Amino acid sequence: MPTKLPFRVIHVSGQDEHFKAVELNTHSPLTKGWQSARFCLYPQDIVVKLDFRSRLRKVQLLSHQFLVATKVEFYVGDVPDGTPPTLQHARYTRLGYIELSSNEKTGFKARELKSVHVDAVGLFLKLVIHKNHVNKHNLYNQVGLVAINVIGDAVVNPSDPDDLPNLSDPRTGNDPALAGILNKPDYISPLDDLAFDMYQDKEIAVIIRKLEKKKQEAVLQERFDYAKRLKGAITELQKVGEKLGRYEIEKRQAVENEDYDKAKEKKLQMDEYRINIYRDMGIQQLLADNVPKEHAPPYVDLEPTRQASPPKLPELTHTPQPPPVADTYASPTPKLAYDERPLPALKAGGGNPGADEDVSPREVARTPYDNRALPAQSSKPSEPAYEDEPSPRTDQDDTAAPSSMSEKDQREASLPIDVFGLDLVSKLYMKAFVPKEEGFKELLSQVTSSSGDATQTLRAATYLVIRGLKDNVYGIFKAALKVLEYLMNDFVKDHSMSRSDINESMHKTLPVMLQRSGDTSVRIRNDAKEYILDCAMYSEIKPTHLVPHECVKPFKTNIAPRLSQSRTEIIESLYKQLGIDNNSGLSLDNMMHFLLRCLEHTDAGTRNIAERIIIQLYKDKKDVKKHLPPDDDKTRKNTLYRQLFEAFDTIDGKPSRSEMKKKKAEEEAKKKEEINALKNQLQQLKELQKQTEGAPESTPVADKSKQNNKPKAKNTPRGKQEKQDKGAIKKPEIEDDLSAIDIDNTCVFCGEKNEAFSDKGLDVHYWKVCPMLKRCANCKQVVEIAGLSDHYLSECEAKDNYGKCPRCSEAFPTAEVDAHIKAKSCPPSENGKNHCPLCHLNFPPGEESWKSHLMSKDGCKQNPRRLPALNNKGKPAAKGKKK
Repeated sequence: MPTKLPFRVIHVSGQDEHFKAVELNTHSPLTKGWQSARFCLYPQDIVVKLDFRSRLRKVQLLSHQFLVATKVEFYVGDVPDGTPPTLQHARYTRLGYIELSSNEKTGFKARELKSVHVDAVGLFLKLVIHKNHVNKHNLYNQVGLVAINVIGDAVVNPSDPDDLPNLSDPRTGNDPALAGILNKPDYISPLDDLAFDMYQDKEIAVIIRKLEKKKQEAVLQERFDYAKRLKGAITELQKVGEKLGRYEIEKRQAVENEDYDKAKEKKLQMDEYRINIYRDMGIQQLLADNVPKEHAPPYVDLEPTRQASPPKLPELTHTPQPPPVADTYASPTPKLAYDERPLPALKAGGGNPGADEDVSPREVARTPYDNRALPAQSSKPSEPAYEDEPSPRTDQDDTAAPSSMSEKDQREASLPIDVFGLDLVSKLYMKAFVPKEEGFKELLSQVTSSSGDATQTLRAATYLVIRGLKDNVYGIFKAALKVLEYLMNDFVKDHSMSRSDINESMHKTLPVMLQRSGDTSVRIRNDAKEYILDCAMYSEIKPTHLVPHECVKPFKTNIAPRLSQSRTEIIESLYKQLGIDNNSGLSLDNMMHFLLRCLEHTDAGTRNIAERIIIQLYKDKKDVKKHLPPDDDKTRKNTLYRQLFEAFDTIDGKPSRSEMKKKKAEEEAKKKEEINALKNQLQQLKELQKQTEGAPESTPVADKSKQNNKPKAKNTPRGKQEKQDKGAIKKPEIEDDLSAIDIDNTCVFCGEKNEAFSDKGLDVHYWKVCPMLKRCANCKQVVEIAGLSDHYLSECEAKDNYGKCPRCSEAFPTAEVDAHIKAKSCPPSENGKNHCPLCHLNFPPGEESWKSHLMSKDGCKQNPRRLPALNNKGKPAAKGKKK
């Protein structure tokens, strides 16, 4: 079977003085790896020599996170027969190349592991490393390799590459016989993979390899229960080894930073963790338990009562037995002798507790140690406990552990068992309702009358209470809640608990209660919310501000509506109880951060409660608007924000936007009615004027007014006056009205007078000529240039596609607003001054200023109608053609 091949680096074309190539000879979490010299020439070469001539099956490279090469070529080298195995005599054959990723997608934080399957025979392996990927972290154009791994088989006969040794690897224990059973002659053990050694603690890696070897022996001996237990131990130890590897890296970094207190703390933490793991998993028993294959009987007697004497191998009998207690397994066979040194954790722990006949199983199970759950155990709470082969039934087995608690449960609940006893804890682990409820009543009585270590009692009781709080039966939940209320109120006060102990229990129980506040059961939901609000007012809990801080943590927008509503209602009640100040734990920032997330929730009830809280905050004179989007037309298109801002306007005593729009519509309707009335009056005056002109005798006033109203373009001789009848009746009232009406042939915008300006002539003038007007490209209406921006934002059919610049107050397409605002190239609009939307300039206020700017010779250069208007000024008006 292919195994990991030992090698050493014998040649490198260049290296950094702090990252030399000898680092590639070893694999561990502390390996720094090789890096090329700064600003080196490419390609770079690395040659490694294997300890013996081998058949290579797999080559692995672990690249640096940002010193990444673009390409790596592989060459295998060998020497001719009779030639010394030196680098000078090596002859290389090219195997191929691989390309490495630039690692930009991972932010240059992940290291790339490349595995290449090959089939070549040789003594040397040469790597040709090409130029690097350019990135901002690689300042000196270097390349780097963290580790190299070679997997293959040793060649016995150099002339026959297929002649491989039939020996198991002394390090991993890979047995060819096992490969025959598995029908995988090319099987490569995961323990030979580069990722195993690079992230595993060295001592744990040695133990795992020993257990792997014993597992393979157990499979060959058909001891499958024992092999299953070894497999589970290997899986757990791999997680432990990775954690210890991280601790080792942190300790090394602390040493490099000369933080020796932290380094000492990490070392003690590693030693303590290692001791507890070795003792809890029974590592020495696993390593020592072994039964030679030749002693195993080929058949098993299914009736042990007929045997004259007990069997030599009790683990092979089929008598049903309960699961053995952890750390009490004692092998009936002699222990194998190993030349390795004893495990340091077992020496520190005082020997093997399982092999001591004077130690009872109950005492072993209750050995005190760190009460934190093992990470490997807590990551898979549903994993079954590993059981060894059945053993003869003894009297101790009946009292070792109740049937309701497994071996794993006893390990996790070791602290509660030490404090409250195994009988009480076992009741709380039962599935039946009655024993659980009785167990919590007993727990409350024991906690009430507790006289031991208060810290241990609080931690143990908290662990058990959490199990009850997660139960779906209301009676059990209520019983556990009573214990929790006593712990967080009376117990912590009576024993003067430290703030750190209180915080630890609150951090464990409060998230569970928040989760239960959204339960489907109404009683559980109401009790959970009531407890959270009461707990926030407890004398020992209130100064810590834990409850408000935990409740205002934003949740995901896809959580259940019941839970989101309950969380929002809790915040509303806490705000009424505590208010917002430095001593309440609630602030405007954290509340608005939470409420804005509530406004994004899909549930309407959650949004309504959040809206109600925000309005209440505004009533209490809180500056909530700085946390909301700007109050503009775009934001008010959102119904929720429109309702909020209208509520704010109502609180401030201002009319709401809807009321203002309604009032504006009424004013416009009234204005239209007035205009229509004026038009009717004008029409009546025109009719009266026609009647006056058609009379046989006209008054001088009428003649004069008629003369004044005639267009100048008519060929009326100058100085010619019509005769007036002395006896004509004067009408001064009509004269005054007619003298004021001189708008028939005048543009009301630019003031130009032209007799061609009839109804149709004025329309043509407005549509094409008037320099004060501009045609909208969207709705094709003619709009005053002074009100062009307001037209785009409020009147145009395409007003939804425009946005307003807060700096210059002009309207721009929505796609261009953000870029325009970021550019800050527009002149800001000044109060009281006019701002031209064509040339973007400011000029003095007033209507005459608009006419001067848009119509004068030196006016707006962006007005396309200005020059034609100037050219036509002063020319005689064209006569209208008669149809």
